[in-house]
Amino acid sequence: MHFIAEADFFHIKMSDKNYDEKGRLKKDIYENELFRLQQELLKLQYWIKEKGLKVCVIFEGRDAAGKGGVIKRITEMLNPRTVRVVALQKPTEKEKSEWYFQRYVKQLPTAGEMVLFDRSWYNRAGVEKVMGFCTEEEYQEFLKSCPIFEEMIMRSGVILIKYWFSISDKEQKKRFIARNEDPMKRWKLSPMDVQARVKWADYSKAKDNMFRYTDTEKSPWYVVNADIKRHARLNCISHLLSQIEYEDLTPDPIEFPKITKAPEYKRPPIEDQNWVPSIYGENPVDDERS
Repeated sequence: MHFIAEADFFHIKMSDKNYDEKGRLKKDIYENELFRLQQELLKLQYWIKEKGLKVCVIFEGRDAAGKGGVIKRITEMLNPRTVRVVALQKPTEKEKSEWYFQRYVKQLPTAGEMVLFDRSWYNRAGVEKVMGFCTEEEYQEFLKSCPIFEEMIMRSGVILIKYWFSISDKEQKKRFIARNEDPMKRWKLSPMDVQARVKWADYSKAKDNMFRYTDTEKSPWYVVNADIKRHARLNCISHLLSQIEYEDLTPDPIEFPKITKAPEYKRPPIEDQNWVPSIYGENPVDDERS
């Protein structure tokens, strides 16, 4: 069995020349390490599919802590039919009347699949508690039920891994300001983000209480230091790879057969098709295409 261990990164961690004056891993070193990890994720993907594993990974944490960035780097090279991202909208009126965990159960992995939850059922212990979107009774029921629910899904064969992205007050403020100033990122801001600043201490209390109930021996929380995005991404991915033993089942390259042609077949004129205007480059004039 093969898996990534901390020792594999020892040479990176111990060499000062790999870091810039701000203590961040240099961009070229980061990109090389990320690519190496993404190659390992491909091997893990093949292993999950071949062995019919059911893997569920939860990403929680403060707003702007970098959860989405890590998920993007994990899935960048992977097959979306094997590795699926779940980021649910707020519940509908019908879903509000259901058992709280019901809409999440529908999203759990089937055999040969890994599901990444960009926020999860832990909304109830965080934003719903802090913003008053649930009653105190519903909140207390969640804290009691959640460990039992997670034990049930693990007994059914699901590998459950939970990450909490921890970010400082100062760094969150910096990222919010950057998003607000960049029109290409402003969509990431919401009224909830503004309240996240106002209710910083309330969110801290809610997180601490959530850990008190749900950081169990069978289903622990793994905390990622997210103040430096490059480090958080590499640390999280390397840890994820270490949680599942796997072998390299990457298939060999295939040989493509020669194309079969039909000389008697006459295709319609290529000019009869509605081509997208070639603002860049030129459209074809031959018929050696479909």
